[in-house]
Amino acid sequence: MVDSTCVGGVRESFPSSCAGVIFEDGYRHSMLRVQFVTLFPDMVLQAVGHSMLRRASDAGRVSFETADPRAFTHDKHRTVDDKPFAGGPGMLLKPEPVAQAIESLGVEGAAVVFTEPTGTRFEQRHALELSKLPRVMFVCGHYEGIDERVRTSYATHAFSLGDFVLTGGELPALVMADAIVRLVPGVLGSEESLAIDSHADGLLSAPQFTRPEVWRDLEVPGVLLSGDHRAVARWKRQWALRLTRDVRPDLFCRATLEKADLDLLSS
Repeated sequence: MVDSTCVGGVRESFPSSCAGVIFEDGYRHSMLRVQFVTLFPDMVLQAVGHSMLRRASDAGRVSFETADPRAFTHDKHRTVDDKPFAGGPGMLLKPEPVAQAIESLGVEGAAVVFTEPTGTRFEQRHALELSKLPRVMFVCGHYEGIDERVRTSYATHAFSLGDFVLTGGELPALVMADAIVRLVPGVLGSEESLAIDSHADGLLSAPQFTRPEVWRDLEVPGVLLSGDHRAVARWKRQWALRLTRDVRPDLFCRATLEKADLDLLSS
């Protein structure tokens, strides 16, 4: 469970927000603030309390906050939804509670991201763009979505993870937050990890192997044990090219290739 405080409907995980933190290099760095407007703040804060996201927060590289639209209702049932005009199945989130939750976190200077099926397909380039900003706010829909006037009033971005349906926007928001935070300088132990990630250069990564060298009669490719760094680099590039061409031709068509890459594909 993530340590957090709650003031006026806004919950903030450790560490408390600040303009910057002085790290071991002696310089003050901006902290990325990642915020969520969600009906399920506990779900979100628990999710960011593990693994890389927790370490990034502990190190002062990122902070996490939530605002619950239910905290901005005024009836005894804390009603946040209503039937859509002109009929139709399901319920929509009402505009005022969502708008007040957004405003409680502050919109000035923030990328306000709506998670919705009509949004742009989220890609690595979007994660990189958002990782360079001081604040990213995810507005998580539920039920049949959010009154469209909220999106037109606040959204700077709208993203979808793909052509499938989820119950709410929390899981897509957490996936995108993970992709963004890992790109913040100093979050990963090795910057080299970012360089070899799939999509870092527009291609999928080559297969990877670890010990033992033989597992259930399956051997690690000999080139990876050879100690020949040039041969290893060639093997990895060749596999990345072939995998991307065969599995993700859409990515392959957009990749920047050199003549040496064409030679690797034909060999």
